[in-house]
Amino acid sequence: MANKTAPWSTEIPTALLVLADGTVIEGRGLGAVGAAVAEVCFNTALTGYQEILTDPSYAGQIVTFTFPHIGNVGTNDEDIEDLTPAARAGAVGAVFKADVTNPSNYRSVGHLDQWLKRRGVVAMSGVDTRALTALVRENGSPNAIIAHAPDGKFDVDDLKRQAKAWSGLEGLDLAKVVTSGQSSTWREAPWVWNEGFGEMPEPTMQVVAIDYGIKRNILRLLTGLGAEVTVVPANTQAEDIIAMKPDGIFLSNGPGDPAATGVYAVPVIQDLLKTDLPIFGICLGHQMLALALGGKTQKMHQGHHGANHPVKDHTTGKVEIVSMNHGFAVDAKSLPQNIEETHVSLFDGSNCGISLKGRPVFSVQHHPEASPGPQDSHYLFRRFVNLIRAKQGEPALAE
Repeated sequence: MANKTAPWSTEIPTALLVLADGTVIEGRGLGAVGAAVAEVCFNTALTGYQEILTDPSYAGQIVTFTFPHIGNVGTNDEDIEDLTPAARAGAVGAVFKADVTNPSNYRSVGHLDQWLKRRGVVAMSGVDTRALTALVRENGSPNAIIAHAPDGKFDVDDLKRQAKAWSGLEGLDLAKVVTSGQSSTWREAPWVWNEGFGEMPEPTMQVVAIDYGIKRNILRLLTGLGAEVTVVPANTQAEDIIAMKPDGIFLSNGPGDPAATGVYAVPVIQDLLKTDLPIFGICLGHQMLALALGGKTQKMHQGHHGANHPVKDHTTGKVEIVSMNHGFAVDAKSLPQNIEETHVSLFDGSNCGISLKGRPVFSVQHHPEASPGPQDSHYLFRRFVNLIRAKQGEPALAE
């Protein structure tokens, strides 16, 4: 008797990534069921997927991870970066190469799939992420919709319509979506291996942080250097901030188009600049400061997203490897004469830092708090604290 061969079967895709140009990419769905429209970017970090997906700067974006194995160390309750988890600020979608295996790490408390479901993040695996990354690199970050349906039933024509119809990040103010709803005091100090987060030491200075989408590790590093940090919503007025009698002002990271957020943020910063208080900005805060000082911002071709970006600090002559996450950049040619360009990307020469000549005011485009990423730029927090200490008549901390 002849051997019977099992019939050929084809796996039905349970997730789709549909680009605005009509391209359809199939995969296996995980995380939240449903669909989310956003901009596709890629991140080159090898670790820290929880921090990446919970970074509020990724609001309105679908993150493609170039590292193939994501989720294998599980999830925990410590590697979270958004300030208000109930708001689920961060990436709306994620794309992986390999299927997520069961977690294998002593810090894990749960599977990535369940964690993504709880956060409402639509995800997919089984995608050739190298090819998708090459597409983004060559053509720029596309608008798209990511959809997950366990039964594999999709209205592809409708998904194409939604992807094409989305207006994109330009002109979009997302800081108002991810910012905290009320003022609060941060009390958690940096994490210590196998000990967890530290307690806030006796404060020696008061810092007000304007929350455009702030990350927790920024607050921890400020607290660890002796700052009592009051976090205020993105639309807080300058007179309310000044009434808190801070020793310094911090302008946080955040998502969206800086020009759109600048409509209400720039006048506030311009008023704060009149006080001569030390001011430090990161990422969107850097862009807000540049706009307030007369510069301009522009949309980047593919943005910078990863933990291995080389940046040169012109003030020290040193090259640092830094963490980055931005799709807009300050146009260095637009900066007025009283602004010094302090940092520059060695990948493409784009602006990564500025300072106001003769004033205790500076900012950087990259993320010196890392989380995830190298700690080469932690000195910038000490530089900010030292500006405050100088006004207090206190000796500087070693950078």
